[in-house]
Amino acid sequence: MTQTVFVLNGPNLNLLGLREPEVYGAETLADIERRVAARAKTLGLDVDFRQSNVEGVLIDWIHEARTKATGVIINPGAYTHTSVALHDAVKAVDVPTIEVHLSNIHARESFRHHSYLSPAAKGVIVGFGSMGYELALEGLASLIGRA
Repeated sequence: MTQTVFVLNGPNLNLLGLREPEVYGAETLADIERRVAARAKTLGLDVDFRQSNVEGVLIDWIHEARTKATGVIINPGAYTHTSVALHDAVKAVDVPTIEVHLSNIHARESFRHHSYLSPAAKGVIVGFGSMGYELALEGLASLIGRA
């Protein structure tokens, strides 16, 4: 039976490829989704790839993961630095979660150095660009016994 991983993307990630390519790269979110889906297939996993600019929608998807996913990969975007609600949602569900950031948030502006989500996540991957999603998938596969 194939297991499903939710890949959740927060605000402004729908603009990848256009928004600050010197920071976030030239790939679009659709490009990343295709690569992650291909890698997931080799691991015997399905991915459900989603993006929203709305914090409450991301929270609803995390809640949904409780019964429909074996793991979550999340790039919370700017909500990383502001959302106690995302932290609480991840803590409330018993689903391993990996936090991903395209850029190294610790090498950027000081307000980006703190993540409210990191203490609730099983792992955090920063600074590897879009490859971070695939690294997160590998890590999650290991956590759920698929690697």
